[in-house]
Amino acid sequence: MSDSDAPGGRESPGIRTDSDAAAEAEAQTAADLDPESPQPSSSSPSPSPSPSPASSPEADSESGIGIDIDIDFGKVFQALPSPVMLLAPDLTIISANRAYVQVSGRGLEELVGRFIFDVFPDSPSEEATGARTLRTSLERLLATGERDTMALQKYDVEVPDRPGVFEERYWSTVNIPVLDADGRVSLIAHRVEEVTALVRARQAAARKPGTQRASPTTLSQEDAMTADLLTRSQELQELNEELRKAHARTHEVAVTLQRAMLPGTALPRHDFAAVRYQPAASFLNVCGDWYDLIDLDEDRLAAAVGDVVGHGLEAAGVMGQLRSALSATIRATGRPADALTTLAQHAQTVEGALATTAVQAVIDRAAHTVTYSCAGHPPPLLAHPDGTVDLLDTATDPPLAACDDTILRTQATVSYTPGATLVLYTDGLIERRGEDIDHGLHRLTHSLKHHHTLPPEPLADAILTDLVPAPRRGPDDDTALVVIRL
Repeated sequence: MSDSDAPGGRESPGIRTDSDAAAEAEAQTAADLDPESPQPSSSSPSPSPSPSPASSPEADSESGIGIDIDIDFGKVFQALPSPVMLLAPDLTIISANRAYVQVSGRGLEELVGRFIFDVFPDSPSEEATGARTLRTSLERLLATGERDTMALQKYDVEVPDRPGVFEERYWSTVNIPVLDADGRVSLIAHRVEEVTALVRARQAAARKPGTQRASPTTLSQEDAMTADLLTRSQELQELNEELRKAHARTHEVAVTLQRAMLPGTALPRHDFAAVRYQPAASFLNVCGDWYDLIDLDEDRLAAAVGDVVGHGLEAAGVMGQLRSALSATIRATGRPADALTTLAQHAQTVEGALATTAVQAVIDRAAHTVTYSCAGHPPPLLAHPDGTVDLLDTATDPPLAACDDTILRTQATVSYTPGATLVLYTDGLIERRGEDIDHGLHRLTHSLKHHHTLPPEPLADAILTDLVPAPRRGPDDDTALVVIRL
């Protein structure tokens, strides 16, 4: 997110940012601090998270509580001893608990509804990196949907009521995602612990006697150990940053290699087809998915997708070898089963090709037929003009190099009515961690039924939107998708 995109001062959906809301929020915080203060009515708005008490068995199950009790999670949030601030995905501040209000020195009216880096800008010092490091952590969380723990950070804070004057502060921070049902980040819990006093004590103790600012401060053994651990955490963060940069370079090389070995996604000669390829989000999980579209003659089109087991440059290299081999064999034989039989024999000689899956289809536009063969791959889908969807799962054999390569593979032929749609894909489209793959296949079938009348390009986009929310939970895998209007 660039500074020009910063939504500082903008209102976010469901967040009141006017002065009345801020005043009410401050009053609510004061009331929470004083148990004898009159409580606002239930109709009074509050920017603090105040879920209704959980008393039903369902609520107890979701919250992890095994007994039937009433829980006001808004009060729990306010009672947390650790300072916690809640952020929307656009990094506007939704709320903060009492501990955060106290440590930040700012009231809720100065926080709620504002962009975090407008409230806490970086120091103008050339050495200041706090805001940039925090922004990197938050954007990494939004991209991956995973918790991001930061090492000790020097993040100077502007003194309230003294614009341009910054106070040296040190923090230990963890950013925690809250995911919705689709795995999207709906909320960020930004938890901080201030360690400024400890760092200053350690700095004072480290000064040698006789220097200009000698100090008699002596750390206890416990504080000395803690300070040393904080120093080590800074060193580890620097090492982690170097590793991330190295992983990013490896990821970029692997993605570039994959794209160089795949046909372009723009298919001017095939306006009846659309392809999509999304590499894995993780630096380490670039995989070996591929797709291919080949004109065999004026009436026949060969379409294929495949998936190499493994990650990184090795998987991308194996993918390139197998894709080229399958392209050559389908041109030579014109028969999906023969092409995959030959490819399976070739895979036995390619290191890293074990358990590769693939599906090869040949579309005959004159005969209105689709002939296909699957090597351990998820079945293609055929959507008819009336909206019914068939799984093409009759001709399915083991993955490549996973069985006797002399066994002839099977193929099946189905008829279609002009206007039908054939969809081929890799398992990254339908797999989710902790979920049976049949659920993902059902989602794909439902999406295709709902959008089958769309032209290929918007249909491919609609399917990805329905099945690949970003960031998403589940396997971090490549996704290849081919949509062909028959």
